[in-house]
Amino acid sequence: MLQIGRYNTLRVVKSVDFGVYLDGGEQGEILLPSNSVPPDCKVGDEIEAFIYFDSDDRIIATTERPYAQVGDFACLRVDSVNRVGVFLDWGLRGKQLLVPFREQRAEMRVGKYYTVYVYLDEASGRIVATAKINRYLHRTPVEYSYNQEVDILVVQRTDLGFRVIVNNAHWGMIYHSEIFTPVHCGDRLKGYVTHIRADEKVDVALRPAGYESVEALSQTILDALREAGGFLPLTDKSDADVIAERFGCSKKNFKKALGALYKKREIRILENGIESVK
Repeated sequence: MLQIGRYNTLRVVKSVDFGVYLDGGEQGEILLPSNSVPPDCKVGDEIEAFIYFDSDDRIIATTERPYAQVGDFACLRVDSVNRVGVFLDWGLRGKQLLVPFREQRAEMRVGKYYTVYVYLDEASGRIVATAKINRYLHRTPVEYSYNQEVDILVVQRTDLGFRVIVNNAHWGMIYHSEIFTPVHCGDRLKGYVTHIRADEKVDVALRPAGYESVEALSQTILDALREAGGFLPLTDKSDADVIAERFGCSKKNFKKALGALYKKREIRILENGIESVK
């Protein structure tokens, strides 16, 4: 069944001067304009295309990749405002994404970025977005295991850290103490579950816990030593901010990695730095 506002894999059924037509099933043939047709495309080929409505409310296809599809959360920039609502940069040429005024939490201003949820409005049949995202979160059970890798969307900076959306489904938090590289609202990152709170919010870190993290960091340190000619002016007594800036990790994990390398006799720890044994 054709999914409006999402990627669909459809078969080419007709070629014309201005593009090709795709088999849309019950929706009939859907135009894929020539500027989206892949090279050497022919009748019978299958194409992954995004299906949406053009400015005349006709179903149309594109191979462009919008910033979000129906069912996604995304941080998007306001391009314009009119009497209908706010229009967001959606990443599609000549097509913006509408946030009706009733779907704003507060006034949305041109040039600013806002986190929204993209959905298919049942009343109008149109693809629209809402800034009232809470109603679309925590609708499924919070079932994560410790250290599980998850996808996160960074939403808001707070005094504690950054609020994030976990796996497009649940609220989460990355605490400042777990951040060692620059993080910005709108970033899509990999995270690792550290705790499920009583309110079912999910605490995440940007690095996996345990030995896996130490092993990866150990290799990073060895690579850095190799690039620096075998010596780095850092030790387990170096300032935590300096370590974080150089390796994007906590001083605690840095010390663990140095200890692991020292036990393997791959480094020497000197007064003024570390030195590769090899």
